[in-house]
Amino acid sequence: MTATSRAVAALHLAVYYLDRGFEPAAKGKAFSKAAEAVAGVSDDELTRRSQAGTLTDLDGVGPSTASVIAAAVLERTPEYLNKLEARTRLALGAGAKLSEACRSDLHSHSTWSDGGASVRTMAMTARALGRTHLALTDHSPRLTIAHGLTPERLADQLVEVSALNEELAPFRILTGCEVDILADGSLDLPDEILSNLDVVVASAHSKLSMPERPMTERMVRAVANPHVDILGHCTGRKLVGRGRPQSTFDAELVFAACAQFGTAVEVNCRPERQDPPDELLDLALEWDCLIAVDSDAHAPGQLEWVAHGYERLGRRGVDPDRILTTWDVDRLLDWCGTSP
Repeated sequence: MTATSRAVAALHLAVYYLDRGFEPAAKGKAFSKAAEAVAGVSDDELTRRSQAGTLTDLDGVGPSTASVIAAAVLERTPEYLNKLEARTRLALGAGAKLSEACRSDLHSHSTWSDGGASVRTMAMTARALGRTHLALTDHSPRLTIAHGLTPERLADQLVEVSALNEELAPFRILTGCEVDILADGSLDLPDEILSNLDVVVASAHSKLSMPERPMTERMVRAVANPHVDILGHCTGRKLVGRGRPQSTFDAELVFAACAQFGTAVEVNCRPERQDPPDELLDLALEWDCLIAVDSDAHAPGQLEWVAHGYERLGRRGVDPDRILTTWDVDRLLDWCGTSP
């Protein structure tokens, strides 16, 4: 690798670790900006600046990014990266064996909606982590704040996925959508579109403070839809920042409906969600619901977050056969009803 390519790769690795560690977004943007700044700088100039300590004279390069660039250029191990990797590493305890069985992640986002990386980058990262398939589930159109996909844009995305699957085979990107559950329990995309997708995750993103009865009816109607495979982040809670209380619904009825209609309950592994809460996860397991351990990743480093979910299930002694994300792709697609 050239000096410049080593520097860019080190900066991108820092972004990966920052995403994995759920660090403030501004930090990741700073390293991404620095990568853009040095990408067009010649090897000779970058080497000269690294030796002279003048990297911070470049627009977009600060002290932290300069330390990473200089170490990479001079072929030294960046101390900043070592510390960052250690600080953001996800420990595997009770969930270690389940994590080893993980084959997929059925909830991820790309730059097609509110994700921070291309479909190709997300897929290649999942493959590097040992996954055999990844469901691309960008948002449906109603979630305008997340640049949700209209039917036309979703159709365009499917063309890209098809081409990438030829390139990355045998790894497979599963077509999908995180479709909004509307206030009356209907879905944000028509059945004829959902029926053509490999995986459909249904999630509520609005009116989360509805009274218990209508919220229960809303969720039951959604999980009863034959095209819905997974109930996403069921309570909608947020645990960080200003936070957000969990929705109120009759969990017994909702999980009974999931069990009856064959809809899996998602263990959403985003650190600010950790949804469902422990008591509801226990209830879903009591109802013999199938489980999907999903990262809900919006960046490559976040794909490792599934470790949080496997840890929770490992502590409960859950059989891996109950977890969709440990299944091979053929079994999964047969269960979803989308086998070729």
